[in-house]
Amino acid sequence: MKKGILIALVAALVGGLTAFFVSRAYAPESAEMVMSSDGAQYRTVNLSLDDYPDFTYAAESAVDAVVYVKVTVKDVRRSAPNSLFDFFFGYEGTPQSRERVGSGSGVIIRPDGYIVTNNHVIEGASKIEVTLNNNKTYEATLVGTDPATDVALIKIEAQGLPVIPFGNSDKLRLGEWVLAIGSPYDLRSTITAGIVSAKGRTMPNYTGEFKIEAFIQTDAAVNPGNSGGALVDKAGNLVGVNTAIISQTGSYAGYSFAVPSNIVKKIVDDLIDYGSVKRALLGVTMRPLDEKIASEMKLSSLNGVYITEVLKGSAADKAGVKEGDVLVAIDSVRLTNAASVQENVNKFHPGDKAVLTVIRDGKEKKLDVTFKGTAEETGTVDESGAVAFYGSKIKEASGETLQKLGLKRGVEIVSVGPGKIMDAGVSEGFVILYVNDQPVSKPQDVINIIKKSKRAVYIEGVTPYGKSSYFGFGI
Repeated sequence: MKKGILIALVAALVGGLTAFFVSRAYAPESAEMVMSSDGAQYRTVNLSLDDYPDFTYAAESAVDAVVYVKVTVKDVRRSAPNSLFDFFFGYEGTPQSRERVGSGSGVIIRPDGYIVTNNHVIEGASKIEVTLNNNKTYEATLVGTDPATDVALIKIEAQGLPVIPFGNSDKLRLGEWVLAIGSPYDLRSTITAGIVSAKGRTMPNYTGEFKIEAFIQTDAAVNPGNSGGALVDKAGNLVGVNTAIISQTGSYAGYSFAVPSNIVKKIVDDLIDYGSVKRALLGVTMRPLDEKIASEMKLSSLNGVYITEVLKGSAADKAGVKEGDVLVAIDSVRLTNAASVQENVNKFHPGDKAVLTVIRDGKEKKLDVTFKGTAEETGTVDESGAVAFYGSKIKEASGETLQKLGLKRGVEIVSVGPGKIMDAGVSEGFVILYVNDQPVSKPQDVINIIKKSKRAVYIEGVTPYGKSSYFGFGI
């Protein structure tokens, strides 16, 4: 009996000591119990420095690779007529040239002088100057631009420059700390911190231009002049290029947007290797999923996109995608919305292969796809007889179309894709009547005239509603 009591006492003592040491091991060393004047107890904890977010490494390792970009843009204007004689006889005024100066930021991505920035920072620039963090200034040359993603690549003649390594923007998590580095309001090498507020954001597009948007949204303070600067993670890796803010005042209003680094890397690699962006095209029109579609198709979630149209002869068409399918994944990447589709397709080059996962008749279906380019070479004839025309397709206008519009001849734009025609704001159904003042009646007429053009193309025609219209573009 005594032996049993002794064993129980020893066991209790050992258990108590174990609990004490375990609690001490896992409790903060600086934790203290404090007694208030009314007898209540509360705990104060002073965390060590290691327990706080520390941005010093990321800031100090990245700041030297973020540069100040100064651009000079020349505007040419004509003076007003000086007299009634000038006015009535069409005097256009004397050309007057003036210079505008703008600024932004850039990120050195290679030690031999390649710098990524925003297209809108350097657009129209007659001169680009880059100032490093050590105050050395270089004149930069433009390597290439991609307006669809607002990415541009410039180069300075220098070696051994500091760089920011590319990170994987796909692995960014909501709430993760990031730093924005740039030159807002000419305040060079300014560093602000925030968290990833959202991913895959898009913004209203009022111009109708083709854009690829899957922005990283952050609450790091970004202002005019930050454009083209770096968004880095805590390890000092480039996860985005700051590009835009939404604000009623034009200044920081609590959130900003960056182009993901995975998109940026693909764009700059193409510009360096090919001189232009080799963009893959799936060839579908899509819309977000809603409760009605999800209910009708018995979907378990609203992730994915509903396919409303499949372009004939496109990569999606050849893969077997059908109108009414719900696209939910490309390879192993699950899709949430149209922005995520654009972001993932943009990672591929024409000719690359992938596996599309669609939901059809309540079942998942795997489809092998080979991506096509954004535009076939102008003049190429496809299976339907349509001729590629700067990202779009043209055919001889049908008798029905000519009769409807009261025309005797013309060349119809039967589809519009990313390229010069889309950029000009032209829609399907436009009938081309004249190219550079020469009448056309079949696609080859258009191609032959353009081949002889040296600088620009001027096209006159009729809209699908019978209204005379015209547009032009440089070549």
